[in-house]
Amino acid sequence: MIMKARAVELVEAQLARERQEQPTLPDLAVVDVEEHALGWLVCWNSADYARTREEGTELIGQGPYLVDRQDGSIHHIPVTTFLGEDWAELYQESRGSAPDPLLDAVRDVARRDGRLPALRLLRSEAPRLSLPEAAAYVDAVLGGREPAEELTSRTRAPDRRYVLPIKTLTGPARAGTS
Repeated sequence: MIMKARAVELVEAQLARERQEQPTLPDLAVVDVEEHALGWLVCWNSADYARTREEGTELIGQGPYLVDRQDGSIHHIPVTTFLGEDWAELYQESRGSAPDPLLDAVRDVARRDGRLPALRLLRSEAPRLSLPEAAAYVDAVLGGREPAEELTSRTRAPDRRYVLPIKTLTGPARAGTS
């Protein structure tokens, strides 16, 4: 589990690497840290802005970094993506762990009304699933299992081309360094 101080330390190291790779960048500094269910949202800006908070010294449009609570990996969330309300879901999708929006409803209908009504619900709500795929999904639910990721991924909102992707900057932090 990554704690706040460690998240700041990881981002400061990342900012130092970015400054080395791009010497024309101004000095960068962490200006705010907010806890989120997925980890720590770390906002950064120019070191001048961090010191003075004067408008003319701030960098505009970079978006925060998310330090994953579990492994300490750092992910850049573009500002336009961050301002959207589904950035957290997009992050979970990129990590292969987004919740299936239909699972609970399909499970309830399958338990209450049976296989065919559950299949109808799934096909109406997730038309990207073929009939055999929908049947495999419902059969998994009726068997008390989670449907395969290849099926649940097709129950989520389709392509979000208007959203800039969340970019992983570093992998997991070393064990024992939280």
